[in-house]
Amino acid sequence: METSEYADEAVAMLRELIATPSVSRDECAAADIMEHRIKGYGFDCHRRGNNVWAVAPDYDPARPTILLNAHIDTVKPVSSWTRDPFSPDIVDGRLYGLGSNDCGGGLCSLLQTFRWASTVCRSYNLVYLASAEEEVSGKNGISLVLPDLPHIDVAIVGEPTGMQPAIAEKGLMVLDMTARGKSGHAARNEGVNAIYEALPDIEWVRDYKFQRVSQYLGPVKMTVTVINAGTQHNVIPDECRMLVDVRTNELYTNHEVFDIIRHNVKSDVEAHSFRLQSSHIDSGHPLVRRCVAMGMTPYGSPTLSDQALMPFPSFKLGPGESSRSHSADEFILISEIEDAIGKYIALLDGAEI
Repeated sequence: METSEYADEAVAMLRELIATPSVSRDECAAADIMEHRIKGYGFDCHRRGNNVWAVAPDYDPARPTILLNAHIDTVKPVSSWTRDPFSPDIVDGRLYGLGSNDCGGGLCSLLQTFRWASTVCRSYNLVYLASAEEEVSGKNGISLVLPDLPHIDVAIVGEPTGMQPAIAEKGLMVLDMTARGKSGHAARNEGVNAIYEALPDIEWVRDYKFQRVSQYLGPVKMTVTVINAGTQHNVIPDECRMLVDVRTNELYTNHEVFDIIRHNVKSDVEAHSFRLQSSHIDSGHPLVRRCVAMGMTPYGSPTLSDQALMPFPSFKLGPGESSRSHSADEFILISEIEDAIGKYIALLDGAEI
């Protein structure tokens, strides 16, 4: 098949997926489509929950293995859509629809690339995985299925990157910070105002500079995003609760950053989770070097993906633009899908890892 034929297949499949709502934790119908398509292409298809995968023929445990991964779930459509988010309309070369850019384009392009790679001699094994619950980093997404996969040496994740390799990705840690005070009557000079107790910690979060700065991701970033305190106007608040959004770089673990924060603030600090670590792949990795040789430019991505849950090297490379993700009237260009398939094939053709 020609690249244009693979692209036609990818577009037809993407239109079917757009017309099938697949908001996170409700992806069963989309997983059914993936399973039907993979089987229809003649592959043995595996499924756990709403995660669907296939292993290319002639798997050899003595060879290294590349994982091609993208997710099937979407966020909920925002209210400012001017089109039907589930109507896969093509207008002036743009395919509109929820999940078209994030990351249906990569999902469908990688499957067609997997089809191509299964027909050629390879020095590596190939696994294709359509994962669920990526948008919410859910427990029934990629974490559920990773133990069922063969040993993976490196992954290509089909998030929208404009087909430039994102070789580092920031991690995420959400913190509960609670400042304590003592209640009292606001009309009298009594009590300890928890809001005032929180102010030095808020200033510290705003101003603190972590020492290790990443070449691709920059510094660790902290932001106080939610504050709740008080019950009524005449009562001194005895508790001030804050949410802190922390975006880690690959030079720190989430635990390291947590310990630094905890030792520098007076408030109580608890992490929702430590599992969403920053990820990176060495710029000298053979696949990254091939990307550069093809004229691509490595960069660092501030947005989270399933890479955070992968215990092996990975990088993002996919059609579309991150700026379109989670936005009204989301779209992907038909030309971007064909371009992606061509570049994926060129990247993997004769690749050594």
